[in-house]
Amino acid sequence: MRQRAVRDQKRLDSGAVSSPKDLENLQREIASLAKRQGDLEDVVLEVMERRESAQERVAELTERVGSVQGRIDDATVRRDTAVEGIDGEVASVTKEREVISGSVPPALLSLYDKLRAQQGGVGAAKLYARSCQGCRQELAITELNEIRSAAPDTVVRCENCRRILVRTSESGL
Repeated sequence: MRQRAVRDQKRLDSGAVSSPKDLENLQREIASLAKRQGDLEDVVLEVMERRESAQERVAELTERVGSVQGRIDDATVRRDTAVEGIDGEVASVTKEREVISGSVPPALLSLYDKLRAQQGGVGAAKLYARSCQGCRQELAITELNEIRSAAPDTVVRCENCRRILVRTSESGL
């Protein structure tokens, strides 16, 4: 468009166009080209401003993504460290359980495993202050009397949840 405007202006300035009508048309076309060029330059400026704004937004979002990714990486490292610790603890407790389960009579171990499966992973509960810590129910006086009179090596169970009760000095007997 610029080249065309320059070419038309040279024709106008050179005097090659002698007809008044052609001269007027050429002047109108030069003015029209100048207006179109101005309009297009305005559009280009607007696009450049929008592009600059978009680039600033991209830079801001890229920075935020980097920040969030850093926090994700940090959380992932903490999670992996915690999982390693838990896995180590599971291995240790599993070995300890194997050693202890070797000294428990097979019938009692079988009962414990069965109760554990039925009770959501807890087959035995501590008897604390006359309450079963498995179901959090206080035992009736008759149940407590039966537990008091039972031999120390007798397996006693909660009447409410059926878990094996572990007697301690804090049982309240």
